[in-house]
This record gives sequence, structure tokens and C-alpha cells, in this order.
Amino acid sequence: MNHAIQSAIEAVWRSEAARIIACVARMVRDVGLAEDLAQEALVAALEHWPGTGVPHKPGAWLMTTAKNRALDHLRRHKMLVAKHEQIGHELDAQEALIVPDFVDALDEVRADQIGDDLLRLIFTACHPVLSAEARVALTLKMLGGLSTPEIARAFLVSESTLAQRIVRAKRTLSEAKVPFELPRGDALAERLASVLEVIYLIFNEGYAATEGVDWVRQDLCQEALRLGRVLAGLAPDEPEVHGLLALMELQASRLPARVDAQGRAVLLNDQDRRLWDPLSIRRGLESLGRVRALGGERGPYALQAAIAACHAQAQRPEDTDWRRIAGLYEVLAEVQPSPVVELNRAVAVSMADGPQAGLALVDRLQRSDQTLQAYHWLPSVRGDLLARLGRNDEARQAFEDAAALARNERERDLLLARARSTQARDRR
Repeated sequence: MNHAIQSAIEAVWRSEAARIIACVARMVRDVGLAEDLAQEALVAALEHWPGTGVPHKPGAWLMTTAKNRALDHLRRHKMLVAKHEQIGHELDAQEALIVPDFVDALDEVRADQIGDDLLRLIFTACHPVLSAEARVALTLKMLGGLSTPEIARAFLVSESTLAQRIVRAKRTLSEAKVPFELPRGDALAERLASVLEVIYLIFNEGYAATEGVDWVRQDLCQEALRLGRVLAGLAPDEPEVHGLLALMELQASRLPARVDAQGRAVLLNDQDRRLWDPLSIRRGLESLGRVRALGGERGPYALQAAIAACHAQAQRPEDTDWRRIAGLYEVLAEVQPSPVVELNRAVAVSMADGPQAGLALVDRLQRSDQTLQAYHWLPSVRGDLLARLGRNDEARQAFEDAAALARNERERDLLLARARSTQARDRR
């Protein structure tokens, strides 16, 4: 296949997949089936476009083809009459879509209808009935337009494992009879939290990869940002949506400085802040302003975004308002109690009140919370505080303990380098 044609198909699919799946899902009321029918449209493009060329409106071509596949499915299963009331006036429109040139299909679909369909798709793909891993995979597949191999590579699992995960997720949604609809009332808050968690997980995996040779996966960060921006446009009055978007924008501003030319990890205080992206910072602060306008400052994502803003607005490490950060972590610990939040609060306290104050909190956390025993950042933070106190031998051991727990190669290298540095300092 001509490389230009293949690249065009991949680009169109990446940008249009979510809309196509969402619109088809409204017709067939089954997200898994909708994704299969959309994939059939993609296969049709791969078969036809090399010979006919890319259509004038390729997204419309794919949308029309997928909808026609859906109509064929409904007819084959004699569901047309039963579905007529659900589909309503759309059915007549779909009949009219069976035209040779496929160029005007999207013009017949209202923008607000597409927006509603996308929201339904987001809430369905992120339904709490699925495991976190399944929600992430399904979201990247259906909303990101990523292929199974791409998602498998991103999360360092085999293609067969990832494919099975997606198949099981679609089967689970079907068997649980999860409706393709927007949740209402109390269910909305629960489901929105699940959606935000999925986008947050995708961003975090890109920002600091759990495993592998790369510490940063910018492609995943950008995908999470895209999903966050879509969701903010679809749910403009939800403060935590803007809180998460603000957090991701502000964190993403540091991506150019998080690794050096050799791909090695660079810690926050060692980063060249001239490399931080001012546009991302401005967008993040604007989203944070939207949170305040909506009265959502105490939301967990909003609080984390406020912490990120403190870093983003500091021209130099010594300009950072650590006392404010420590206070924000204290509020976050009240709103969303977590040992990881307490560990981060200990770091902030150590910067505001000295390493001994931070170490006391870390040691107490180490004694009281077993869930952090396998978390490599606990001994890493402890090593840093011990080194600042001049207890270099203990610090070296802590860094080595952290390296043994780290699964990412870049993180492990960084921790071992800090252990060696501490040991060399002790010998001087």
C-alpha cells in the first residue's frame, strides 16, 4: 500500500474513531458491536482508498460506511422494527446516507448530537464494572483510536494479552447490560470520577512510566491531554474536569526538561526551567481559574493542580512557596486520604521546615502503613532527607533499597547514581 495513503488512513482514524463509534453505538446500543462495525469501515477504507484515492471528506466516508454496516446488522437480525422508536427520525436519515460519494454524511449529524454521543461513549468505556486496566485499554482503543499493538507497547504487555483484555471488557459491558446513556443524579458523580481516573492513569503512565527503558512517554501524555480537553468541552460546568485538565497542562509543561539528551531522568530541582512550556503553563492556569469560578477549589484534582501551579510559577527552585504546598497537601489529605499524599506532604514539610521535620513524618509513615513497603519512592524520599542531614551511609542504603524496588530502568539508574554520589560524599 502507498505509504501516503496508509498514513492518511491512520490519521483520519485516529481523529474520527471516537465520533464514529459513538454515533454507531447510539444506533445499535452496544459499544462492543459499535467498535466492531467501525473497524469494518476502517477495513473497507484500507481496501478501497489505495485504488480510488482518499475521499474529499474521509471522516464522512468512514462514518457513512460504519452506519451502513450498522443498518445491515439491524436488518439481518430483524431488529429494525424494534429499534425504530429508539432510532426515531435518524433511521430515515441513515437510509439517505447510502449514496455513492459518501461526502456529506457528517453534515447531517448535529454537533450537539455528536457531543452527547461522545459523552455517552466516554462514560461507557470508563464504567466502574470494568477493571482499571480494562477501562484504560478500552478508552485508548475507542476514544484515542490507538491500535492494539500501540496500546500493548505503551503498557508493556503482549498484543495477545491486550487484545484479550479488550475483548473481555466489551463482553463484560454487554453481559452487564450497561446502557449507552449519560448517567444521572448520584450515578453521574461516581461515573465521572471513574472517567477522570482513567484519563489521570493514562497521563501518569506517560509522565513517569512504570516500567521499560523510557521514563517519559510523551505520546500517552498528549493522548490524555486530548481526552481531557474533549471532556472539558463536553462537560464545561464540572469543576473537577477542569481541575484534572489544569493539573495535566501544568505537569506537561515540564516534559521537555524531565529527561536530558541521553534520555536520563532529571529531577524537578535540577531541571532547566527555561525549557518549561509557557503555553502549557498559561493553559493550566486558565483551567485553574475556571475551577475557582465554579467553586471547586477543594476537589482532589484541583488541589493537585494548585500544587503544580506553585511549581510552575517559581522562576527558580528557591522561589517555590513550599509552605503553601505543604498546606495544600494537608487539605488534600483531608479530602482524599492516601499514604502517597502523606509522603508528598512530608517532602513539602521538609522543604518548608527542614529535613528533620520531613524525616519524622516519613519514618512514622513507614511504621504505620504497610501499603508503601513496595513503593520505591518511600525509601527514595527517605534517602534524600538522610543525605540532607549528612547521614550519608543510611542515605546510600535507602537509595539502593529504592533502586531494588524500581521497575523503570531510568528511575533505577537515577537512584543508583544517587547512592553512588552519597557514598562518594561520605568518603570525602
